[in-house]
Amino acid sequence: MYSLEDRMKAVELYIGSGCDEVVVLQTLGYPSPNALRQWYREYEQTGTLHHKVKRKIQYTEGQIIAAVAYYDKHAGSLIGTSRALGYPDRNTLSLWVRAAHPNEGTVPVKHCKSGRKLVRCSLEQKQAAVEAWMNGTPDYKIAAQYGVSKATVYAWKRQLLGKAPVRMKKKDDSFLVEGLPSGKKELESEIKSLQAEIHDLKMERDVLEKAAEIVKKGRGINLEKLTNAQKADVIGALSGEYRLCELLNSLKMAKSSYFYQRSAALRPDKYEDLRSDVRSAFYENSQCFGHRRVHAVLRKSGRTVSEKLIRRIMREERLMVHCARRRRYNSYMGEISPAVANVVSRDFHADAPNRKWLTDLTEFALPSGKVYLSPVIDCLTESLLTGPSVPVLMQSLPTR
Repeated sequence: MYSLEDRMKAVELYIGSGCDEVVVLQTLGYPSPNALRQWYREYEQTGTLHHKVKRKIQYTEGQIIAAVAYYDKHAGSLIGTSRALGYPDRNTLSLWVRAAHPNEGTVPVKHCKSGRKLVRCSLEQKQAAVEAWMNGTPDYKIAAQYGVSKATVYAWKRQLLGKAPVRMKKKDDSFLVEGLPSGKKELESEIKSLQAEIHDLKMERDVLEKAAEIVKKGRGINLEKLTNAQKADVIGALSGEYRLCELLNSLKMAKSSYFYQRSAALRPDKYEDLRSDVRSAFYENSQCFGHRRVHAVLRKSGRTVSEKLIRRIMREERLMVHCARRRRYNSYMGEISPAVANVVSRDFHADAPNRKWLTDLTEFALPSGKVYLSPVIDCLTESLLTGPSVPVLMQSLPTR
């Protein structure tokens, strides 16, 4: 029935697909699984296939018409027609039906159960059936609802969901998920743990932001280096959003230390008058006195106070003396380049303007940065008593 080329093509495709019969049947549309396995065994034993082809059974035109008529009359069953008439085989009958009804498409390969009509379901019906299966509806109920077999329902699932579908089964008021290791209770516990983790991360972010706001240090804030007073301020600012025990654990602070700092913050400052005197002495002396000289000024006024206390108050009040740093010695002399040729040879006389210029470069350190002065003098002015005014070129370069 099949030529040598067709049989060799089927065997080669069967070997190339890893002995998968479904791939061969879907690609070529022939032969039956038994014939394919028989061809493969023959090819494995002899290395080739026989050249002789069996003779086709010749059927008369009347037999062909009778077979197609019986097929149409009895709900289009290939197997039922072959069994009732005793001829032909299913593939041959399928060719006769295609030739008799060319406008009705191909004859389906899959057939309904004997005694049932052919059922064709749309894509929406298949999707609805698969959704019902995922929600826990039994397979046999879905098959009975759509008038198909359970194997057809399984085929729809593989077509729409792939090889590993997920299904929810209801058992004892809890959903069990096929393909997933956990049920409803385990999923709820996992959700709670994720929510707790999100809560902790949000609290950690808020603590860092509030600490940076209180300490006035945007980058590089380190919670471990904060003082207990600063930690107490952070906890007090966030006490309305989070529980006290959570904030204490986040900042690694004892509960007793927090309440001590809280009560200490409510007490009046016993150095309030001294702070005012320190600020007055600092600003009255042009902000040039450090803690030693401020301490000396207060002692002359009759105040007996410790020098360390003055230093602490000035640090808390941020009373700092601004002074320019001295430049450190640097032995780097720049890139060594060849000496410039001495063209002038110390002859600074010029007979015409713009022949010889004299210049120098001076650096000035200002609060806004460095400024460079470069005056230029024409050598002609050295030999003339009177003449035009000499321009001076000044150039300011930004500090790097």
